Amino acid sequence: MDKKWLVFAACIGLPALLSAQMNYPVMQKSDVIHQYHGVSVPDPYAWLEDDNSVMTKKWVQAQNAFTNGYLESIPFRSAVQKRLSTLMNYPRTGLPVKQGSYLYYTYNKGLQNQAVWYRQPMGAPDKQEVFIDPNLLSRDGLVSVGNLRFSKTAKFVAFTEQQSGSDWQQGYIMNVATKTRLGDQLDWLKFTGFAWKGDEGFYYTRYPAPDEKSKLSATNVGPQIYYHLLGTKQELDQLVYEDKAHPNRFMGASLTEDGRFLIVRVSEGTSGAGLWVQDLSNPESILTELIKGFETEPSVVDHIGGQLLVRTNQDAPNYKLVLIDPKQPEIKNWKTIVPEKAQLLEDVSTAGGALMLTYLKDATSNVYQYTYDGKLVREVKLPGIGTTSGFESKKNEPEAYYQFNSYNFPPTIYKYSTVTGVSTLFKKSEASFNPADYVVRQIFVTSTDGAKVPVFLTHKKGIKQDGKNPLLLYGYGGFNLGETPNFSAHRAVFLEQGGIYASACIRGGNEYGENWHRAGMLDKKQQVFDDFIAVASWLIEDQYTNADQLAIMGGSNGGLLVGACMTQRPDLFKVAIPMVGVLDMLRYHKFTIGYAWAVEYGSSDQKNQFDYLLKYSPLHNLKPGTQYPATLITTADHDDRVVPAHSFKFAATLQEYQTGKNPTLIRIESNAGHGAGMPISKQINMWTDVWSFIMYQLGVTYK
Repeated sequence: MDKKWLVFAACIGLPALLSAQMNYPVMQKSDVIHQYHGVSVPDPYAWLEDDNSVMTKKWVQAQNAFTNGYLESIPFRSAVQKRLSTLMNYPRTGLPVKQGSYLYYTYNKGLQNQAVWYRQPMGAPDKQEVFIDPNLLSRDGLVSVGNLRFSKTAKFVAFTEQQSGSDWQQGYIMNVATKTRLGDQLDWLKFTGFAWKGDEGFYYTRYPAPDEKSKLSATNVGPQIYYHLLGTKQELDQLVYEDKAHPNRFMGASLTEDGRFLIVRVSEGTSGAGLWVQDLSNPESILTELIKGFETEPSVVDHIGGQLLVRTNQDAPNYKLVLIDPKQPEIKNWKTIVPEKAQLLEDVSTAGGALMLTYLKDATSNVYQYTYDGKLVREVKLPGIGTTSGFESKKNEPEAYYQFNSYNFPPTIYKYSTVTGVSTLFKKSEASFNPADYVVRQIFVTSTDGAKVPVFLTHKKGIKQDGKNPLLLYGYGGFNLGETPNFSAHRAVFLEQGGIYASACIRGGNEYGENWHRAGMLDKKQQVFDDFIAVASWLIEDQYTNADQLAIMGGSNGGLLVGACMTQRPDLFKVAIPMVGVLDMLRYHKFTIGYAWAVEYGSSDQKNQFDYLLKYSPLHNLKPGTQYPATLITTADHDDRVVPAHSFKFAATLQEYQTGKNPTLIRIESNAGHGAGMPISKQINMWTDVWSFIMYQLGVTYK
């Protein structure tokens, strides 16, 4: 980019200049054309897929310089950053877990880049001590720690470290008493857990070592489950399970609480799984198939007298709880413990010899305690309408911890007694957010086919329905993941300025079970976009906002949602924020673990699936000479989940085709990934840019 142009832009005020002329960084176009079933599809910015090329790196530098110049000229950007630094500077405690004689939990004083793992002796909260501090592992908080799994007697703990947000992990083991690391190091882990066999070793998943140059973009295939014996080198680990005939399958290992059964979960993607099981109490036993893949979503809850308690959606779209004998695993022999209900059985955990069942009713949590033979004990009294997690402890521990939060209720932790059913406050959030100033409502919008789509609205009390409110509509709509109430401190900076936050529970998620999910996947994916557009239209019709004050946002699969909706209805939105989005639907499966999403999206390798993918693929539906919403695309250089090439090519094409005064910007974070493990400092900077851009484009007068 011409440096003289940047200086000139800074002198006269870049937003004013851009409103008259959009001189985006000059880009080279190639003559690359891909052939799909007799159809020629040009890909002029295919060169941006090579994140190691000099040309791509220069393009990234030029785009960031252009974007930074624009954002820095927003008059209230520094005020937003200051306010966000205050809003996000509050103590945060993670969900505790009891191991041995200690209680372990994460804690962040406020602006620490990474949360610190602490522990305290049971009954002695004043004697807490640091257990693992990730902030000591790097200069800028770029190393995060996760997946802590304790051995049977809590003598050892295995955990992972991740660099710069990449999905690649390294595994380590620590002596719990001395807080010193053993010499063991496990490399090339991805999406793994640690299933301890006593205190001697554990099962885990790893991938073959990738090529160093393409490790953030090359396809990851051939996962293997190994058993690692403490004190030995990784190359001596025992191979437990692999599937050379199907290298694109995913696999993970777990053990029942008593350690008797090894469970291997195998899947072909993000939907559907099969289960294999081995009785470790019998030296002669081998892994045998328990549930055939890949039509259902089974998960083992616990072991009872040689049989396995399983949550499944076999002949039950809202899930049920069944008992399966591994020696007679045929469906006809299953015994139903808790039958399917009208609401989704979202989760089943065990605590103090009880079963804790979490249901979703209109996208909000309801929790019930059951006995192991399926008898209802009680409903757990929750603080209100919101989302819970936790309710898990060992059989001999009658107390479990859970977290509750909602849009206007910061995450708060409670201790629950399975004996009395009483919840007591363990740790109250200290966020500088006054719930009394805001209202949360749930409404239902009729979509194109008559289905009722739940929508949560959060805003200041007293807002007028005069069609003049700035509004941010958020959605996800995929992968069986529900959009349930959740608190976010950075969101408050928009709410404080009179903004309305709307969260749409569109199809593709799990809000109403597997039927709701399947109604928004594969050839029905367009219904997801129709739902979102219907919600946006209703919010305008019902006088909450108007098309000039409506912004949309979504991340990952939600980035696809935003990209599809802004290309299909560019007239409906003023601002679009596709974050780390899947935007090239014809080539997504060519990178890292993208092929796993084919069960959700379909693949351009199949003629019938190519046809519907091409119809909505955001990249391929941009049209020259169109006025699109003001757009801020976000991605990161270490995103090896949804590789940044999606955002690169979409931004380049959108800048070429955009007409009118709405800016098209791309923000490319360095040393960051898909979102997990991002340091607080980077989070503040990112949300400063995102919210400043949104409010500036919506005409908010920042106070």
